[in-house]
Amino acid sequence: MKRWLVALLVLGLSAMAQEALKVGVVVSATGPAASLGIPERNTFLMLQEMLDRTGGVAGRKVQFVILDDASDTTQAVRNTRRLVEEGVVAVIGTTTTPASLGMIPVVAEAKVPMISLAASKDIIYPVDAQRHWVFKTPQTEELMARAIVADMVARGVKTVAYIGFNDAYGEGWARFFEAEAKAKGLQVVASERYARTDTSVTGQVLRIIARRPDAVLIGASGTPAVLPQRTLKERGYAGLIYQTHGVANPDFLRVGGKDVEGTFLPAGPILVAEQLPGTFPSKRVALDYIQRYEAKYGIGSYSTFGAHAWDAWLILKPALERALKRADPAKDLAAFRAALRDEIEATRNLVATHGVFTFSREDHLGLRFEDAAVMVRVENGRWKLERIFR
Repeated sequence: MKRWLVALLVLGLSAMAQEALKVGVVVSATGPAASLGIPERNTFLMLQEMLDRTGGVAGRKVQFVILDDASDTTQAVRNTRRLVEEGVVAVIGTTTTPASLGMIPVVAEAKVPMISLAASKDIIYPVDAQRHWVFKTPQTEELMARAIVADMVARGVKTVAYIGFNDAYGEGWARFFEAEAKAKGLQVVASERYARTDTSVTGQVLRIIARRPDAVLIGASGTPAVLPQRTLKERGYAGLIYQTHGVANPDFLRVGGKDVEGTFLPAGPILVAEQLPGTFPSKRVALDYIQRYEAKYGIGSYSTFGAHAWDAWLILKPALERALKRADPAKDLAAFRAALRDEIEATRNLVATHGVFTFSREDHLGLRFEDAAVMVRVENGRWKLERIFR
C-alpha cells in the first residue's frame, strides 16, 4: 500500500512538473485596431500548432492564453489581471499604445514580465520600477520619426504639417516627429488631432491645406489612418503624404485604395523582405515567417504586426529555456517570473524579422536604427522599397 501511495505521489509531482507553461496574450482582434490585432492573434495560433507538434520548450508544453481587448484600454487591463491570476509566466501584448500603457501597472505590481506589441517609446522608457518588467518589439515613434525626417530632407521638403490620433499614440508621434523635424531645419506649420472613431476630419484638413505644407505626416495606425489621407486628396492637396509604421498591413492598402497611392512610410524591413539585399541581417528570418504565415493564411496575408508577435516569441523562447535552468514555475512561480524577466533582458544579438535585438538595463527595445527601419512607398497597391539607412 505504501509503495502504491508513493508511486502515485511521484506520478503526481511529475505531472505537476510537466504542466504547460502558460503565456498570456492580449491583442485587439476586434474594434478599430483589429487590422493590427488579427495578424498578431493569427501568429500565436500558428505558433501554438507548431509548439504542439514539436513538444514545446525544453520538454515543457507551452499554452498561449489569448484574450481580445476589443481595442479598449479598460478591457486590456481587465484581461491582464485575469491572466496574472491564472498563473501565466509572462504577458505578451497588447496591440495599441494606450492599452499597453494601461497594462504596465498591473504586470509591475504582480512582477510578471511583459512584451508589448505597441509602438510608443513611453511603454519602455524610462526603465523605472514599473518598466523594469516591460519590453517591446515594435520600433518606437522616435526611431521611425528619424527615418521620416531623413527622407523628407532628402526630397527637399521645407514645411510640414501633422495630423494624428488624439491619444498616446498620436501625441507620442507629434512629440518626436516635431522635435526631429525642427532639429533638421523643417518648419512645422500645423498640428492637428482626431479620434480613432471619427468619421470626418474636414475641419482639420482645411486648416492644414491653408498653411500649404510641402508634406503632411499622419500619426495614426490601422485603417483609421486612411481618413485624413482620403480627405486631403478630396480637398485637392498635392504635396507629399507620409504615414507611420502603424499602417503597414494589407487592410490599409485595401481600404485606402487609390487614395493611398504614393504614400511614404517607414517600416520594419519585413514589409519588403524580398526586395532587401541578401546581406540585410533580418532578411532570412523575415522570409521564413512570411512563408509560414502565408502557407496557413494565404498569399499576401502577412503584415508587420503579426511579425511583431513572432519576434516576441523569438525573444521569449530562449529566455524561457534559460529561466527553466534557474527556477521551477511549479514550485515557485514568483521566482521563475523574476528569472524570466532577467533572461529577457539578457537577450543579445537576436536576429528577428524586424531587426537585431540587444536589450540592456537601460534599453528594453534594443533595436538599431540601421537594422530596424526602411522607407517604403505605396505603388500600384503594393509596397515598394525606397530607402535603406545602412
